[in-house]
Amino acid sequence: MRAGSQMPWQDNFYSRMVAWLKVLLPLAALALLSTLFLFSRNIDPTTTIPFTTIDLTERARDERITAPEFAGVTEQGHRIEFHAASAKPDLESPSRASAEVLDARIDLTSGAVITFQSKGGVIDDEADRATLTGDVVVQSSTGYEVHTDALISGMRAIFAETPGPITGTGPPGDFTAGRMLMTDMAETGAESDGEPAIHLLFTDGVKLLYDPAKPKE
Repeated sequence: MRAGSQMPWQDNFYSRMVAWLKVLLPLAALALLSTLFLFSRNIDPTTTIPFTTIDLTERARDERITAPEFAGVTEQGHRIEFHAASAKPDLESPSRASAEVLDARIDLTSGAVITFQSKGGVIDDEADRATLTGDVVVQSSTGYEVHTDALISGMRAIFAETPGPITGTGPPGDFTAGRMLMTDMAETGAESDGEPAIHLLFTDGVKLLYDPAKPKE
């Protein structure tokens, strides 16, 4: 009988607890939400704007063109092509761009081929000049290979020169010089086998180590 007399009290306590929880739980949820809103008011959204602006500015400055190419044909029919792994435009001079892994290929009407290779350089389309820098290698299908630190080349005409010394090898043997100049002699009327002549001129203290064993072109 005593156990039976406790049943109404337990039911009454359970009902009261459920009723209180129905009130307390929503109040607790509102308290948590109000706390979140209080914290969010302490964050000034305008403070993030400068960082976003800086990020966009840096992206614009770091904009690069992947694998750009330039190709053209001279008045004499020689084809000139320039390639780069990537290029970054100059913001102050839109016609200029700094390039990485810059190289060029010249296909002469005679069938001979001349190539330039370098680690990088600067392309100036308005000035019709490309400056190759860093381990520059000049090769020709006639058997010449020249190494230098920098090379200035025309982009629409057959012209190239080194501002500094070169080392090279060719049919005559190994050689060094203070400067190399490559020109198209079409304006002077010079020809080679009926074709306008392309001349490689070495100056400023040329030294040649003649090798009679090398085959002559």
